[in-house]
Amino acid sequence: METTRQAKIARLIQKELSEIFRQQTAKTRGVLVSVSTVRVSPDLSIAKAYLSVFPGDKAQEVMENINRSAKTIRYELAQKVRFQLRKTPELAFYLDDSLDYIEKIDSLLASDSAEKELPAPESN
Repeated sequence: METTRQAKIARLIQKELSEIFRQQTAKTRGVLVSVSTVRVSPDLSIAKAYLSVFPGDKAQEVMENINRSAKTIRYELAQKVRFQLRKTPELAFYLDDSLDYIEKIDSLLASDSAEKELPAPESN
């Protein structure tokens, strides 16, 4: 059960991380990183950020770069939230593949409905 304080801090971190990634991805053409959700631990020391990367084929490479520069991202975040938070939580980044999952389900449903539309062979 997430407390109100955790939810407020999660929204603040999500908003600021989104802005950081928007600025960074403006330099790299063709890649879009968005922050899906942020979950903060009860003691506010760890923040888990779930990221969606478009296009999906570059997701692994982008996530490796983000995890390599996690300390720099945390520093930038600390500069932005220094008046709202005393201590900036440690950041952990995870790939949010829910969009890929939804796309796969849609394609399966589309192929299933296409099979049902085919006329059944007549048997005598």
